[in-house]
Amino acid sequence: MTTAHHAPEAGTSRTSLAVKASDSRRTGLYGASTVLLGNSVSLLGISWDIQWHEDVGPDTFFTLPHLLLYSGSAIAGLASLAMVLIATSAQRAGRRMDPVSGGRPVRVLGGVFRAPLGYLVTGTGSAMFLLFGLLDLWWHSLYGFDAVLDSPPHVGLFLSISTSMAGSLIVFAAARGTRWGVAGLVVGIPVLITFGPLSAAAFDSLSLPFDPRLVGAIMFTVLLLLTAVFTTGRQNIVWAIAVTMGAMQAFLWWFSPVAAHAYAASVGLPLRDNLDGEAPTLPSNMPMFLLVASAVVVALWRLGRKQGWSGRIVPQLMGTAAGAVVGASLLVQNALLESESVAPVELLLATVVGALTGVLCGYLAARFSVLLREDVPTTVPATTPAVATKGL
Repeated sequence: MTTAHHAPEAGTSRTSLAVKASDSRRTGLYGASTVLLGNSVSLLGISWDIQWHEDVGPDTFFTLPHLLLYSGSAIAGLASLAMVLIATSAQRAGRRMDPVSGGRPVRVLGGVFRAPLGYLVTGTGSAMFLLFGLLDLWWHSLYGFDAVLDSPPHVGLFLSISTSMAGSLIVFAAARGTRWGVAGLVVGIPVLITFGPLSAAAFDSLSLPFDPRLVGAIMFTVLLLLTAVFTTGRQNIVWAIAVTMGAMQAFLWWFSPVAAHAYAASVGLPLRDNLDGEAPTLPSNMPMFLLVASAVVVALWRLGRKQGWSGRIVPQLMGTAAGAVVGASLLVQNALLESESVAPVELLLATVVGALTGVLCGYLAARFSVLLREDVPTTVPATTPAVATKGL
């Protein structure tokens, strides 16, 4: 897989090149928006489906929550396929797709196709989803009802959709110099922070000294927050992400039980007898104190800039502090929602696990941001401190 480079057509005027670039970016906006729509539909579907399992019970393969989940992946996959075909057509016609439209095109199948990197990843995730969807259908045909998250088909589906969502972030990161690119990151990152940790259900059956879902939530939250900061060079993007996460959580808090109960009534199924006003499952697991973690990230960013700290150290420091806050706050959040007390030992363990996970997240975020910036170079905002751009 190699990056494709093409010089402008001979004799093409600057005006026509500008028009083509404008058209390419407009196409990129439509493609990116459609992918984000598909990911958002998948998030609604999984929140509805999980709440159905909690409040109603087992289900079959063909249910409305599943249909919503599969439709979202199909929307993202078809949009990615369309963008790959558009990029391939442009290359064969001797035109150059603007890298802002999903990233620089790469050769696929020996050059048969030219796929913008972000759409290649998203499309691959959607194709994987189709395969695991068929496996899930076969699984249901063998065992009938399904009431667990950690079945092999489910874990594969979660990983596939998470891959598709990660590809959408590559798409928007390529357009970080535009308003819609930044807006896409602000919306897309909370979606992946919510969905990504579901894959950790694969480790539920293992005897571990820590909760794998807690580690998954910490990793996705801290990694994506820091990657957004280092990639865009905008410290305030974390505030926008935190506010968007809160709005998304509030909506799912209302939507999930209403949709599950209404659907149960429409198909004549009763609710479980032991329901006692518990918080909706998926939204209650979303970080509720993300503004606190954001404050820590911004404070260390500014302190590192003021003190002139090396960019090789600051990402790990930011990750450690943010991870500790997210780990401790998630434990406190769970205790508050279940009206339980938190033992000091448990709080200390969650903080330590969060800090250790955050160190790795800071390291990876710095490296990922370098890859994303080099995929489509752009002017870094003047407010970007040296710690975020040097030594990474």
